[in-house]
Amino acid sequence: MESRKEQTKTVGSRRRRKAVVAMSGGVDSSVAAALLKKAGFEVIGVFVKFWKEPGRGKENRCCSAEAQTDARRVAAKLKIPFYTINAEKEFKKRVVDYFLREYRAGQTPNPCVECNRWIKFGLLMEKVLAFGADFLATGHYIRLRREIPNLKSQAPKYRLLAAKDKSKDQSYFLWALTQEKLKKILFPIGDYLKSEVRQMAKKFGLPVFEKKDSQEVCFINTDLYAFLNAHIRANGGIIEDINAKKIGKHEGLPFYTIGQRRGLKIGGSGPYYVVKKDFKKNILIVGKEDDLKSKLFQKETIVRKVNWISGKEPKFPFCCKVKIRYLSPMSPAKIFKIQNSKYKILFSAPQRAITPGQSAVFYKGGELLGGGVIGY
Repeated sequence: MESRKEQTKTVGSRRRRKAVVAMSGGVDSSVAAALLKKAGFEVIGVFVKFWKEPGRGKENRCCSAEAQTDARRVAAKLKIPFYTINAEKEFKKRVVDYFLREYRAGQTPNPCVECNRWIKFGLLMEKVLAFGADFLATGHYIRLRREIPNLKSQAPKYRLLAAKDKSKDQSYFLWALTQEKLKKILFPIGDYLKSEVRQMAKKFGLPVFEKKDSQEVCFINTDLYAFLNAHIRANGGIIEDINAKKIGKHEGLPFYTIGQRRGLKIGGSGPYYVVKKDFKKNILIVGKEDDLKSKLFQKETIVRKVNWISGKEPKFPFCCKVKIRYLSPMSPAKIFKIQNSKYKILFSAPQRAITPGQSAVFYKGGELLGGGVIGY
């Protein structure tokens, strides 16, 4: 099995191949571009201009004019062509509108998954082909492996593995990728630790080697509540405990998520956690720590819109490990197929706050197998 790291080492022995690198102005994508140039690729840098919340608060780092300037400075240092692609219209439609639509419906969306699906490995992939490039490269922390078939008539198979740096692994957000797209993708930094990436940035003389990582939702300039409140109309209502006792007022059910503790504005003998949202009665139901095991912990859930990285379904029931949020650990589970678009996940142990709208992502032996969206 050949890694893309190994492939880049041998590129000089073949014709010079062209890679378009999505450059955000951060350390990771900058080093990705530097590594590919060092390996002998013809490298083109592109900065993707996303939609961002207009005229509200401080501009977010990851899609700001400053980020674009930083990306251009890195491209100049590496002496590679640099272009800006305006994806504002498509990003607004595919990511922002989806984000608001899910919150209005009481779901908790995962915008990074949709951005990767439709923008970075959708719209940008189309632009890569327009550039006549062989590959699209990004600064994601994930490892890509190519399996070379025994028969020449068979196409190579691509596998995605968790990154070497487990604290930075981004495989959770990439479950929607397909074999067709993977054959055109490079992840140059997946085999390195973040500390090694920073060291390389300094060694290459990149002007962003000390730049901090961006943690915010890239299109929100204010805090999440302010953003939702500006774009969603919702009626306030009653907060009840699990015994139907009124203990407060909420500001609109779309503004809360399952398992949430902060921002409930409930006094008394808390803390309280959101355990349910009753949209029919417009009631937010909360519970205390002692209530969590029976109300907030569940052993099963439904997933839909499932994608299998290999392009083929496994035999069911299928045992693997599942992550239900980015920072949660992988948990042993068994997957059952209910119908063409729905699957049931049965966990070995109850999981805290399984949240509709979030991703359930499947792994086996550190390999990303695929994933889907939680909820009916």
